[in-house]
Amino acid sequence: MNIARELRKSVGLALWFVVLTFPLMIIRVNTITDTIEWRWERLILIGVGGFLGSFLWNFFLSRQQANGAAAKVTKTARNADTPAEAGDDSVSGQPDDTATLLDRILRRFGWTRDTFRQRKVALPLGGILLVLVVAYPFATSLYQTNIMISALIYVILALGLNVVIGLGGLLHLGYAAFYAVGAYTYALLNFHFGVSFWIALPLGATASMIFGILLAIPILRLRGDYLAIVTLAFGEITRIVLTNWDRLSFGPSGIKGIPRPNIFGIEMKLNGALNLTYFICIALVVLTIFIVNRLENSRIGRQWVAMGEDDVAARAMGVNTTKAKLTAFAIGAFWAGLAGVIFAARTTFVNPESFRVWESVLILCMVVLGGMGSIPGVIIGALILILLPEYLRAFSDYRLLLFGGILVVMMVFRPGGLIPKRRKEYRLRREEMEDAS
Repeated sequence: MNIARELRKSVGLALWFVVLTFPLMIIRVNTITDTIEWRWERLILIGVGGFLGSFLWNFFLSRQQANGAAAKVTKTARNADTPAEAGDDSVSGQPDDTATLLDRILRRFGWTRDTFRQRKVALPLGGILLVLVVAYPFATSLYQTNIMISALIYVILALGLNVVIGLGGLLHLGYAAFYAVGAYTYALLNFHFGVSFWIALPLGATASMIFGILLAIPILRLRGDYLAIVTLAFGEITRIVLTNWDRLSFGPSGIKGIPRPNIFGIEMKLNGALNLTYFICIALVVLTIFIVNRLENSRIGRQWVAMGEDDVAARAMGVNTTKAKLTAFAIGAFWAGLAGVIFAARTTFVNPESFRVWESVLILCMVVLGGMGSIPGVIIGALILILLPEYLRAFSDYRLLLFGGILVVMMVFRPGGLIPKRRKEYRLRREEMEDAS
């Protein structure tokens, strides 16, 4: 990296940025006194910020390119050597240069992912995590518990969408529609028939799953941008129908007075009801992780992965992509319905404005930010995008700017997400290779 050249480029970009923002950021007209205010301190901040931002951006970008070139050289040299010459007893499908960010962090402490699978490590860590999870609602305020419930709902949504996008490779931009179906199923069943939360929970998930299948049937032949446009239209159609069909959904006014969860019909105070909702969310998150992980390693999961990699090649190899797409949409919609029922119970009020396109985009950002197909990455992405804005309320005027900046930086420097999905490793021992030869 040529430091002098990069400094000149950064100075030029900072000056250009100052010129572009001068009328908006420096000059302010006071219409009451008919005077012009010159905010010169902002000129210095914009110039210094533009210079530092440009220099750091170019520095990290050049470093990333250098690391990529070095990784290619290392991979080429490694492929040129035989396992015997390399002195290794196995051939791994996951070389060091493709290790994820999590692997590199663990490696600094002398750990690997396999370390946490050892019983002497997994049991104490699991016990500590269980104690923290159980104690959280009792050790924090009602506000903090409410925020965490919201974050856990989005974790469930993101894990459900991860089945469709991360595994199946189907770009879905109308996921909030299934979320709305689950919420309105509970609200309407309770309003008309007095159905309780526990009965509405599976019914809302089933209703969303049926809508997912009905959506998937006419779009089985679509892929890529066309699929995204159709699902986006479906999400907007659902919201508009809920807004205008007054007899069914009560229109823009929505439905209020939705009961919170209870135990054996016993009415609970607000604090107790929220704590119960928190533990229900924790249980559903654990169940979702278990089921999604099992599905990923099943036959249908391998079909999703093959379909996501190359739809045409998957069909040529005998994969029933029609069945795989229907299953992916149905399972993804099922978890969205569960989250919708919990959302309705948590807020005790639903209306169409809660399920705008922005909800679908936000859930998609969680999957992309964390790492498509990666369960830990999706969970971390959901927690970051929900909890971070809540704790940045001091910067409320710049939250969207910070949010956009984080996404831009992530897409440039970590396009695979915070914790990218690791490809399966296949190891051949030296004896097996000798027998095969």
